[in-house]
Amino acid sequence: MYEPNVVGDWHEYDEHAGLRVRVHRLEAAEPPRGRDDAADGLTYFSIRVTVENRGERHYGIHLEDGQLDVRVGPDGEGAFIDWRNSQFIEGFDVYPLRRATAVLYAAAPEAALCHVDVQVQLRVDEEWTDRRLWTGGIGVVEGATAAAPAGSGQAGLAHQVSAFLRDQTEPGTA
Repeated sequence: MYEPNVVGDWHEYDEHAGLRVRVHRLEAAEPPRGRDDAADGLTYFSIRVTVENRGERHYGIHLEDGQLDVRVGPDGEGAFIDWRNSQFIEGFDVYPLRRATAVLYAAAPEAALCHVDVQVQLRVDEEWTDRRLWTGGIGVVEGATAAAPAGSGQAGLAHQVSAFLRDQTEPGTA
């Protein structure tokens, strides 16, 4: 079993040298072309997914609808994905030292946004990568979750995952 990433972390693909992806900028945001009627009463938020090539060759990248799954709240209920406002990566060649970013707009009940899970399955040169998970929440600041004391209000899942990952990477730990 693999450990989930915290929103803002990079994940490198072993099978594609130099290629890495991250989910970041999880924030409340209104969609650029207006709200979808199906999201009435829900709070909109946006997520950015960036693919970066630090390798020596280019990769053909696909990150479209169906390759992203967003779950919210403690029970992992599906968020409403606004496909009309979202911007995907469809058949783009990412050359060395370049990036491509997808922007996903979604909506969910405001109370559930303190726990957001984003699952990504990238397609690289017509091959599917393994699914990877990022966890975070609206109001949880990227990079600041590790500094939050255990008794604070931000001691949610993102802080726990961050602390776990930090403990696994420190020398002398198993």
